[in-house]
Amino acid sequence: MDRSLALLGLMSTGPTHGYDLKTRYDSIFGSAKAIAFGQIYSTLARMIRDGLIEQLGQEPGSGPDRKRYAVTQAGRDRLAEWLREPDTPSPTLQSNLFAKTVLALVLHDDADALLDIQRHAHLARMRELTAAKAGAPLLDRLAIDHALFQIEADLRWIDLTSARLTDIDKEIHRHG
Repeated sequence: MDRSLALLGLMSTGPTHGYDLKTRYDSIFGSAKAIAFGQIYSTLARMIRDGLIEQLGQEPGSGPDRKRYAVTQAGRDRLAEWLREPDTPSPTLQSNLFAKTVLALVLHDDADALLDIQRHAHLARMRELTAAKAGAPLLDRLAIDHALFQIEADLRWIDLTSARLTDIDKEIHRHG
């Protein structure tokens, strides 16, 4: 997830302060890992530099003066563009798991054992996520469902690749 664009989207509902933005971000997206204040303020500085937001002024608070930020037209345009961009898989279509499997075959290592280790890790993660879904807020369940579907796709790939290891090994060594 592009945190800076998620923050820009949250800011698009109206002017806000950094502290309020962090609180809102964490309540919606931060269930697994909250965003640090330092990251909020460095992102705000970059967005000001890039013309996506502007500082409206400062208000006195219990501590340092609170800066108020608002999204510019350029920021609204960038957010609208991002919201309509389709998310695509990695352009190389190769993951670490793919690379490890191929390298295990190249090195005459046990690729089937590697895939089996990954399968067990994925199944364990699925059990953790499924348990976490029980009683979780709707947004958390939505994120967990997304992760579960990605793991299911990986498991299908692992099963298919395991069934093809002999043929893949022959092809790799025919070209190498």
